Amino acid sequence: MHLDIWLLLGATLVLCAIIAVRLSHKAGLPTLLAYMGLGLFIGESGPLHIHFDNAELAETLGLAALVLILYEGGITTAWRRMRPAVPVAISVSFFGTLISIAVLAVAAMWLVGMDWRPAFLLGAVLAPTDAAAVFSVLRRLPLPSRLMGLLEGESGMNDAPVVIIVVTLSAHAGAPNLVELLGEMVYELAAGAVIGIAIGWLGAQALRRIALPASGLYPIAVLSLAVGSYGAASLLHASGFLAVYVSAVVLGNARLPHRPATRGFAEGVGWLAQIGLFVMLGLLADPGDLPDQVLPALIVGFVLLLVARPVSVALSTIGFKLTWGEKIFTSWAGLRGAVPIVLATIPMVADVPSADRLFAIVFNIVVLFTLIQGPTLPLVARWCRLKNDEQARELDVEAAPLEELHADLLEVRIPPDSLMSGVEIFELRLPPGAAVTLVVRNGSSFVPEPSTPLAAGDTLLVVTTDAVREATERRLRAVSRKGRLAGWFGETGA
Repeated sequence: MHLDIWLLLGATLVLCAIIAVRLSHKAGLPTLLAYMGLGLFIGESGPLHIHFDNAELAETLGLAALVLILYEGGITTAWRRMRPAVPVAISVSFFGTLISIAVLAVAAMWLVGMDWRPAFLLGAVLAPTDAAAVFSVLRRLPLPSRLMGLLEGESGMNDAPVVIIVVTLSAHAGAPNLVELLGEMVYELAAGAVIGIAIGWLGAQALRRIALPASGLYPIAVLSLAVGSYGAASLLHASGFLAVYVSAVVLGNARLPHRPATRGFAEGVGWLAQIGLFVMLGLLADPGDLPDQVLPALIVGFVLLLVARPVSVALSTIGFKLTWGEKIFTSWAGLRGAVPIVLATIPMVADVPSADRLFAIVFNIVVLFTLIQGPTLPLVARWCRLKNDEQARELDVEAAPLEELHADLLEVRIPPDSLMSGVEIFELRLPPGAAVTLVVRNGSSFVPEPSTPLAAGDTLLVVTTDAVREATERRLRAVSRKGRLAGWFGETGA
């Protein structure tokens, strides 16, 4: 097939995938279903008859796509929301994952008749939640910030221990030494986190001090730092997945020049990685193998949904003061997507017995239980009486650097239900060095007076020096959530 045909086909598939995003958004479904459907449609059994059965290439491309998805997830994660949930997210990602693997492996041996090795592999590949599914679906729900931080943190961190387990089980026919395996996991996770923090912090310091000639270079530099952290960690036999996620979180929450452009670039890269990954996995799947594994997939899937996931969440969150509603929703919101299917290619490449059956079971579980869990998440959130009263008051603040003046221009959008509505400019009590220079209201702009009252839907342009930018953002967010009586400069309301 000529290059022009491939380019036309690729562009058409991407446009179809973009349209699918809109349709799936309305239905409350993760977009992975539409993307994998496209892959099956253009595959060997479809009208285009594209043949693709290279599991080794699929594994390589899949892991690369997961790196980009984790990068996007880290860049768009708000640290102030995630920070209180980090301890419980670590517990669920590590201890909860191990519990889930054990429960699923026992169920696969007893109920499906698998040998111990494929049973534990099945438990391992199904244990992690999927970052792409969590970020694309759950961020649309008005959830409490701590719960959202838990789910985002878990999906970003639980890939790392599972990859170690899957690779170990795929490479060795005998039972692994559990003490050595746990020691390796602890080292790889700790080292990966340290490498991610170091590269993220050093990269942020460098980008804040180096004036690049074009704004478009900053997003590319951030992407290179995050991907580089994966490579550095892998060379040191540490967890590359954890390193790339942690470095992206550090970079995404640093005071970088052109941060809105960096975030937008990351989102675009993440979407493109998702499209390519899910279409490729749909191409790799053999529709002829899937129907025979529907019953085992339903058995294992319901065990995962109703037993393994709830037990792992309940045990791994002991002592963290989560309500029963939060625990129930966390159990139901354990969405599976690309990660289990990509991990299922590792045993295929290693020629593990029953690897093709394992892949078909995992593929069926992802499709079937995404259809069950995705559309019901808003209903389950209401049943659990979960809501985020602050979400409608949270400001959207974007910054553009004014390097020569050592200042920043903040673009602040006042959302509906913000308690900033009705507050006069002087009542914002911004720190010295910050000022509201322009207000855009109903398409018209004007220079405000100190007594000008603000309104929901206004966009403010705030100029602030580098030294007081953080205090200015804290103050604005505090007023948005708590009104004119918020603590002085927002120290208590950030």
